[in-house]
Parts: sequence; C-alpha cells; structure tokens
Amino acid sequence: MTDRVNRGEFIALIAMMFATIAFSIDSMLPALPEIGAELSPGDPNKAQLILTSFVLGMGIGTFFTGPISDAVGRKPVIYGGAALYILASAVAWASTSLEVLLAARIVQGLGAAGPRVVAMAVIRDLFSGREMARIVSIAMMIFTLVPAIAPMMGAGVIALFGWQGIFVSFILFAAIIVLWMAWRLPESLAPENRRPFRLPLMISAVQEMFAHPTVRLSILVQALCMGLLFTMLTMVQPIFDVVYDRAESFPFWFGFVALMSGSASLLNAVVVVRFGMRRIVTWALAAQIIITTIVILLNRANLSLDASFAVFVVWQTTVFFMAGVTMGNLNTIAMEPMGHIAGMAASVIGSIATVLAAAIAAFVGQLFDGSIAPLTIGILTMCALGFGLMLHMGRIENRLLA
Repeated sequence: MTDRVNRGEFIALIAMMFATIAFSIDSMLPALPEIGAELSPGDPNKAQLILTSFVLGMGIGTFFTGPISDAVGRKPVIYGGAALYILASAVAWASTSLEVLLAARIVQGLGAAGPRVVAMAVIRDLFSGREMARIVSIAMMIFTLVPAIAPMMGAGVIALFGWQGIFVSFILFAAIIVLWMAWRLPESLAPENRRPFRLPLMISAVQEMFAHPTVRLSILVQALCMGLLFTMLTMVQPIFDVVYDRAESFPFWFGFVALMSGSASLLNAVVVVRFGMRRIVTWALAAQIIITTIVILLNRANLSLDASFAVFVVWQTTVFFMAGVTMGNLNTIAMEPMGHIAGMAASVIGSIATVLAAAIAAFVGQLFDGSIAPLTIGILTMCALGFGLMLHMGRIENRLLA
C-alpha cells in the first residue's frame, strides 16, 4: 500500500475492476428475450451467444494484456482496455443486426481483459501466498454485489431506454473506474522490474508455466469451473422463462441467489489460511457432485412445478457458491510459483481458462431443449472432471513433499 491509497480502498477498486466482467454479462441477461426477438426471430436461442462472445473476446485479449503490462506498466494497459471497451459499447449500442452486435461484444471482451488481468497482476505485485488469496477473496466478496443488482439494473434500463441503453451504462461504468484509478492508484510495477515485450521472452515464460504440473492442472480445473459458471449464466434466463414461466421475476430471483452465494468468498477468506487452497477446491467440487446428482434424481421424480423451481433455485445458489469458493483459490494456486512473471502468468492462465470456458458454455447452452437436463448433466460432468484433476494435483504435491 502507498500513502495515496489504503488497503480498504485498494480492495474496493480491485473489486470494481473485477466487476467489469460481471456487469458486462449479468446486466445483459434480462435483455436476451428482447434481443433474440428483434435480431434473431427465427432462432431466439442464438441470443445466448451475446454472453459467450464477450467471454471469448475477453479470453483472447487476456493473453496479450499481461505481457504488455509487464513491459509498459499496469496503468497504461487499463487505460487502453477501457478505451476499447467504451468504443465497442458504442458500436453495440448502434447495432441493428445480431452479427454486428456479436462482433462488438467480442471487441468489448478484448477491452475488458485489461482491468481483469491487470487487477490480478497488481495484487500479485503487492501480495503473495495465502495473504494474496485472502485479498482476492475479500475483493470477490464485494464484487458479488454487482451480479446481485446487475440484472435488476439491466431490467430498469431496458424499461426506460430499451436494450440499447445497457451499453450506455457500460460506458459510464468504465469511465468511473478509469478516473478513480487514475486519481488514486499509483503504478505498482516499478520500471526496474519490467520485462521487455519480446516474443522469445513470452515463449520462455509460457514454457516455464507449462513445465510446472500444478500450474497446468489449476488452469484446466479453472477452465471447468469457469465453464460451469458461464453455462449457468447463459442458460438461467431461458430456464426461468421457458421451463418455469418466471421471466418477469427473474432479475429479483437472480439477485437473491447472488446475494446468498456471495458469502462464499467471505467464508473462503476465513478458512483458506487454515486449510489451504487445494483442499478447499477439492472439497467444493466433491460437494457439488453430490448436490447436482441429487438434483438430477429429483428432476426425474415428477415434482410439481413449484417444487421443481425451488430445487432449481437452491441448486443455482450452490453452483454460484462453489464458483466463489474455487475461482480465487485456483488463480492463487497457478499464480503462486509465477511471481517473477506475474503479468504474463495472469494472461496465459486467464486466456486459456476463459477461451475453454467460453467454448464449453456455448456448446452446452445451444443444447437447451426446454428442460434443465442439459444444464445439470453438463455441470455434473465438469465437476467430476475437475474433482479428478484436483485429486491428481494432491498426489503430485505429496510426491514432491516426500
């Protein structure tokens, strides 16, 4: 910390940078039916691609933002990313076809990669180990408030200005973050610690990361955890609308679920120092395998519509809760051995995990058939794969300690 900004304000600013992603995704959820009806009336399910196209652009942009921030500093990358994000938001606001809108969302994701990656690199510049995990968890806890209110904000903006108005709110949100950071946050990467932006150095850093088994495994598990989270996000609004006929109340239910699951990061911040990141991730995935299996069995038991809806809401809460417990820990596991190349590490980790997660979510989302079966089976599969990889990570760590 510096004389200009204390720890509390630093965490709040980092949380807002993280929240750029959540706000860009969750506030779009209430707009999907209207956008689908207006821009893709023949196949409204394609409106889900508005979410995954943003995630895809974010994943691609993530690969470049870290190395650039290692070379020129953290703040210039945030400025450039915000400018690209604002420009793409303006294009999306003026879009009259789904194709142009999807292209603008990819570019918007490219811009959003700046604050996303650099925020993690700034934390790694200043903290390490379990203290870093604690800072990330607290920031994620604050960040959870944005998913809780974003759909309601989106619904309000749509009611007043139509779905195009959401992109104006994106412009205002990005401008506030940039001005706040420019005024209050000093540059965290000293000039003597910067790495020139050279291809051989980038290749060397990537090779070093993938030579580390724990880093490799944590990236794959992170891709699965992000994939199940993005899959839930892309399918939850159609499920509320088509399966349960509750489209009008969806923003309120989504906000309630987000608030209930927001305690995950607070819990993680309390217990991570005692139990460690790997154990917590493994336990969370095991618990979700059990819960999702129960939901699948209950879904086949011909419950009443109200009972089925209650089960779904509880299950949705547990999925979000699991994501809150695992994501910060997986990032920390991967970043811990890579402190000397924090920007490049954050980029590679985030890029690979996000692109894989976007591909998973897009594939499963297009399988929506008017039931929750594709979602439950998809999430169960991802949790089982992640659990197996975490057990393998534990065996590797035990061999290294022996």
